Amino acid sequence: MKNVLVITGGGSGMGLEAAKFTPKEKIVVISGRTEAKLQNAVEELKSLGIEAYPFACDTSKRESVRALAEYAKSLGEIKNVINAAGVSPAMNVNPDTILRINALGTVYVNEEFSKLMNPGSVIVDVSSNSAYQTPEFMLPKKLYPLAYTDEEKFLKKMIKKTNFLKDPYYKNGMAYALSKNFVCWYAQKSAFELGLKGIRVVSLSPGLIATSMGNLEKKTGGFLIPFAAEERMGKPEELGYALATLADERNGYLAGVDVLCDGGSTYGQKIFKKYKKAEMKKAQKNK
Repeated sequence: MKNVLVITGGGSGMGLEAAKFTPKEKIVVISGRTEAKLQNAVEELKSLGIEAYPFACDTSKRESVRALAEYAKSLGEIKNVINAAGVSPAMNVNPDTILRINALGTVYVNEEFSKLMNPGSVIVDVSSNSAYQTPEFMLPKKLYPLAYTDEEKFLKKMIKKTNFLKDPYYKNGMAYALSKNFVCWYAQKSAFELGLKGIRVVSLSPGLIATSMGNLEKKTGGFLIPFAAEERMGKPEELGYALATLADERNGYLAGVDVLCDGGSTYGQKIFKKYKKAEMKKAQKNK
């Protein structure tokens, strides 16, 4: 029986790049909502000698995630899951959609796939460095457990946390930041629950990545680029390799943490802000 890697949101960007680093002996299932994009991704992987299959899935719907998990199981043993499906404030969405896909979608993926996974398997949940942007006192962590006990109450109360912002874009941005902070929290919770079953769970928080989504976010999130160690956006293949490495079952002792893969921009902003600003002023003077 072959081992299977499932990547949600794998039709393009870092999800697709992660698939390219998969050992050739594994089967790859690429999931997303756009059939044509999935088919193109599968053809690209096949050209690289990777056995790959598309499967349309809306991670905001539990029954859709369950169908994806059952399909993957029919192909072999589900060894690795990379949950890269998500939406950002720059897309034509609203806080409800953001929370359903980013937050509840993570719950559905972890719960439905773990039912069919054996000891020695891995789940990687993709968050964002936006999870680190909201001050701790504004994070409604007491509401997070509602995501798996009372979904509608969770959505209602989380959306209420964004209502103090009048501008729709910033309202979406707040929902996004909270949803991604939830992903870090939930992945850690899952690690300690599923770890007892031998299933390793870890999360990864990318910074600004030069993908179609990342370029949309650059307009408002680009302020972080000067605070990155190399003062640049990340490359899709860099994040793909990071995801593939985290998801590799041989990386067996990395669990219950979030890997912040943002070129150092989060800590550059918070810790080295004065230093970086001084360096930027110095560089401008020397131009």
